[in-house]
Amino acid sequence: MSDDPESDSERTVIRSGRDFEQEFRLDAQEAGEFLVALGEQLRDGDELTLSTDEWELPFAFGEPVELEIDFEGVGEPELEIELELPGRTDETAPNVD
Repeated sequence: MSDDPESDSERTVIRSGRDFEQEFRLDAQEAGEFLVALGEQLRDGDELTLSTDEWELPFAFGEPVELEIDFEGVGEPELEIELELPGRTDETAPNVD
C-alpha cells in the first residue's frame, strides 16, 4: 500500500456484486514475495486485501480453502497451482423450536 493518502483515495475499490480479473507476468522472485505476503494474511486472519496503484480488493474469506495442483509433464512441462477462497458468510443457523 502507498503511504500517500491522496493516491489511496483515488484507487477503485473492487466490491461484491462485481466481476474482476487481472493477470500478471512476474519473475519468480516477485511471485514468491507475493505468495509469502498472501500466505501471511491467510495464516493471520480471515480477511485479506490485494492492491495496485489503480485498485484495491478487500476480501473476507471463509472455509474450506481449496488448493489444486496440476502438473503437465508432456511436451513443455508446466506446473499450475490454484488457490480458491470462498467468501465468508455472516449468516447464522435458524432457531430450533
